[in-house]
Amino acid sequence: MSAPFPSKVVLGDRSLPPGYDHPHASEQARRIAEEGTILRVQVGSGVHGTSISGQDDRDEMGICLEPPEFVTGVARVGGGIPFEQYQRHTVWDRPGGLANRSGAGDLDVVVYSARKWARLALAGNPTVLLLLFVPDAEVVHRDEAGAELVDNAHRFVSRLAADRFLGYLAGQRAAMTGEAGAHTNRPELVAVHGYDTKYAMHALRLGVQGVELLSTGRISLPVPEPDRSYLRAVRAGEVPLPEVVAAVDDAERRLVELRDSATVPDEPDHAWVDGWLHRSYLASWARR
Repeated sequence: MSAPFPSKVVLGDRSLPPGYDHPHASEQARRIAEEGTILRVQVGSGVHGTSISGQDDRDEMGICLEPPEFVTGVARVGGGIPFEQYQRHTVWDRPGGLANRSGAGDLDVVVYSARKWARLALAGNPTVLLLLFVPDAEVVHRDEAGAELVDNAHRFVSRLAADRFLGYLAGQRAAMTGEAGAHTNRPELVAVHGYDTKYAMHALRLGVQGVELLSTGRISLPVPEPDRSYLRAVRAGEVPLPEVVAAVDDAERRLVELRDSATVPDEPDHAWVDGWLHRSYLASWARR
């Protein structure tokens, strides 16, 4: 199912936080990402409609077209690594640096190379697929290449997404309940509610959105009601853990069923994606 209307070009602010001493946050990587950005949007709780006022950071994700020497050549960034992304958390700027946890007012942003993003999206990665369905109000920047990509979101949707959503859901559930090997960095939520309510909300959200994607070929943002209110109630700790676990189990069951019965294609449209990457990179390089 293609986009209902052609996507608008939104020529917004592409500037990124300055470089930092981190493999994926060098100043050179920042310049590549900033100058080559074709699409950048808000993701995270803000776009899902599940944020709680005064508690959340802002998450953004983007796609860029890097220069030819980083694609057809052997150029490297920062500590001698290939350019794949620029990833920056403004919380790093405070005392404590990389050990700090993002909170209200912080910006977490990642801008992927279009080639890396496409590989992840073709495999059905829930996090990167989300970028294709963000409403215009949450778009920071989108040029012609980005608009064409969004208009062809359906090219990336396939049954492959089922296993990816199931895997992410399982990881969030394990962290929610503190299963062996799982880790929560929010012990304050466990202390108050008996479980990590944010992980619980994300586990359920993944179930809701995975079912919608496999059923319709799209993801509605923000999460439609009544699911949105229920997710917010889970995050606020208003839903007992046994009920949350049952809801997650039900979402998992529906995803398993759709893995074998969904009407979306078995495989994404690799040929179209290859063509889009080829012409988008060539057009970008011609403008340099």
